[in-house]
Amino acid sequence: MADDFILDTDDLTRRMDGAMANLRTEFASLRTGRASASMLEPVMVDAYGSMTPINQVGTVNVPEPRMVTVNVWDKGLVGKVEKAIRESGLGINPQLNGTIIMLPIPELNEERRRELGKVAGQYAEHARVSVRNVRRDGMDQIKKAKSDGLSEDDQKFWEAEVQELTDSYIKKIDAALETKQEEIMQV
Repeated sequence: MADDFILDTDDLTRRMDGAMANLRTEFASLRTGRASASMLEPVMVDAYGSMTPINQVGTVNVPEPRMVTVNVWDKGLVGKVEKAIRESGLGINPQLNGTIIMLPIPELNEERRRELGKVAGQYAEHARVSVRNVRRDGMDQIKKAKSDGLSEDDQKFWEAEVQELTDSYIKKIDAALETKQEEIMQV
C-alpha cells in the first residue's frame, strides 16, 4: 500500500534551488555597464582540443570600473581567447597587449539595454521551465503513488505541497528578473 508514501520535497527543493542558482549565474554574465569578472564565466575557449572556461586559460581581473583584463597564461591561446570573447555576444571589442587582453566596457545605449532586458527575460523563462519540470516530476511521483493505492486526500495534500513550492520559486524568479531589469535600465 502507498499509505506510507512521503514525497521527497527536499529533492524537489534542491532541484529548484539549482534552477535559481543557474539563473543567478546567467544574470551575472549580463553586463550592466559596469565591469565584472563574472561576465566572462559563460565564455568557452577552444583550448587543447576541448572547450574550456576562460578562467582556466588565464587570470580574469577588473582593474578599473569600466575595464576587464584577461592575462592568458599560454601565448598560443591568446588568439583563441580573443576570438571566443568576440564571438560570445557580449558586445565587447577585445584589445591585445601581449598576453593581456583588455576589454573596455562601453556605456550601454538604450537599444542595447532593451536587448539585455529581453535576454534576462529569456533566462528567467528558462528557469521557470526548469522549475515547472521539477513540479511535473513531483506530480508524476504522486500519480504513481495514487495508482499504488495512495488515498485521494493524501494525493491532494501532496499536490498542494508541490504547487506551493513551485509558486514560491516562480515568485523568486520573477523578483530576480525585476531586479536585474532595473539594474540593466539604470543609466
